[in-house]
Amino acid sequence: MNINQGEIYGKQTANKFVMYNVLKVSKAKGINEEVVTLQNIDNPLSLFETTAKKLAVSGYIRISQTPYIDLVSATPKRRKAAKKPIRCPLTFDFLEDRADSQRPAAILPDLFSVA
Repeated sequence: MNINQGEIYGKQTANKFVMYNVLKVSKAKGINEEVVTLQNIDNPLSLFETTAKKLAVSGYIRISQTPYIDLVSATPKRRKAAKKPIRCPLTFDFLEDRADSQRPAAILPDLFSVA
């Protein structure tokens, strides 16, 4: 499983679909695997590290290969946690059918949402 920085992965939890931004991919010392640092899109202060193998086994799926940049962060904490964007947030990706500032659509429908 090849994971790159800026990709977005998602997982269906007990009550909602949660998306994570890949902040960093680095080689682990003493192991042949890459360590992946993930950031929760809805809570940018929530970070965790895992490996690509554990990510696949845990049921995470790749949602998007382009980053998600929230232009309307509500709290000062979110502004502090946000990284500098590599690309313009208004860049429209015709393959993804969205701009970087638009939240990616989940591949799987949210099982617990009321439509």
